[in-house]
Amino acid sequence: MSSKSNRIALFIDGANLHATARTLGFDIDFKRLLKEFEGRDCLLRAFYYTAVIEDQEYSSLRPLTDWLSYNGYTVVTKAAKEFTDAGGRRKVKGSMHVELAVDAMDLADQIDQMVLFSGDGDFRALVEAVQRRGVRVTVISTISSQPPMIADELRRQADVFTDLVELQSNLARDPSGRPARAASSGAAVPALRDAKVSPSKR
Repeated sequence: MSSKSNRIALFIDGANLHATARTLGFDIDFKRLLKEFEGRDCLLRAFYYTAVIEDQEYSSLRPLTDWLSYNGYTVVTKAAKEFTDAGGRRKVKGSMHVELAVDAMDLADQIDQMVLFSGDGDFRALVEAVQRRGVRVTVISTISSQPPMIADELRRQADVFTDLVELQSNLARDPSGRPARAASSGAAVPALRDAKVSPSKR
C-alpha cells in the first residue's frame, strides 16, 4: 500500500498544543502543519478544537480560528467558562473532549490513521475505542519537558508516539516573520501565542 492510500485525519486539541509548543519555545505555523501531513498521506480532514469566551467583543483567538476556517481546517468551538479562583485570579476553563471524541468516532470507519495533537490522559479511552475500529493512532505531544506534557497512559495506548520537538523544524513559525493579522488581510498564519484559553488538564 502506498503512503498516499493511507487515509488520515488530524485532531488538534488547540489549548493543549498551544501549551506544549510554548513549553518547547516555539509557535506553530498551521500552514506548514497542514502541508506536512498532506505531503505524507491522503489527508481527509484536519480538525481544530478550542473554547472561546463569547461575552468578549473581540477574542484574541478570532484571527487564528478565522484563518484556519478559510485555509483547510474544520474549526470546532464552544463557549468557555470564565471564573475567579480562590486566590482572586481570573481563569478560563473550556474542555473540548466530547466534541473531539464524537468527531473521531464518526470518522473512524473512513480513516486508516488518526493523528491526535494532545497529551491529555482523558483521551486514552477514545484512542482505545478508535483502535478497536481498526484505526492506528499517532499521538503528538512531548516528553522533552519537565514534567512531560503527555500523560503516561495516553503514550502507552498510542500505536505511535511522536515528540513535537522532532517536528519543530517542519512546523515552527519563522520568528522573524511579520506579526499575524486577521485572515481577511491575506496575512501570515496566526501563531499559537494568540491563544489565551488555558490548556485542559492532563
